[in-house]
Amino acid sequence: MEIQGLPGRLLADLGPAIAGGEIPEGAVLRAEELEDRFQVSRTVVREAVRILESMRMVAPKRRVGITVRPKSEWDVFDPLVIRWRLAGADRAAQLRSLGSLRVAVEPAAAALAAVHASDDDRRELSALAVELTVTARAADLETFLAHDIAFHAIVLRASGNEMFAHLKDTVGAVLTGRTEHHLMPHQPRPYAVQLHREVAEAICAGDAALAERSMRTIVAGALDELNATLD
Repeated sequence: MEIQGLPGRLLADLGPAIAGGEIPEGAVLRAEELEDRFQVSRTVVREAVRILESMRMVAPKRRVGITVRPKSEWDVFDPLVIRWRLAGADRAAQLRSLGSLRVAVEPAAAALAAVHASDDDRRELSALAVELTVTARAADLETFLAHDIAFHAIVLRASGNEMFAHLKDTVGAVLTGRTEHHLMPHQPRPYAVQLHREVAEAICAGDAALAERSMRTIVAGALDELNATLD
């Protein structure tokens, strides 16, 4: 989710500042002070604050101001909140939390996808498995990332569980964060690419147990590598 225009520019400053603790929980912001500091109109401030409020990061109140809410109340699944947390001091905790979420959800989604995937889903997964192999060999990390995000999104969607499907942007954010913050190897490891092919083949074959096992190896391995990198 990209916020365009002046509200987007204001959010690009305020969001990371709140997520990173530069503007701490309980701090009270004044609309007029934000107007002066960032040289924007009241309308721009209101739009940016409305978006932050939708993420439950702030609570505007008349005659009080814009209060920063506790982190425990934020919409931590929002891709922008994830991106902002990954950009700050909270990066390690955020990555570990997201990695654990993937371990809990994606193997189950892969097993369900082996049962519920449509023919189109199976064709897309097979094609993406090939593209992942090609771009990994070429060490084209940018294109590999795009294919990887699409691959995991299809597995979540093909599970037939709308709540799993809704996590596609969350998973995409952590995959993007790992690449942007140089936590991925310069060239994707062959065994990881092979595991993606195994997931695709298992889903195409309707083998739920193999799909779950292969996906669990992918996401648990990613979490282990992440922990080793961050320690």
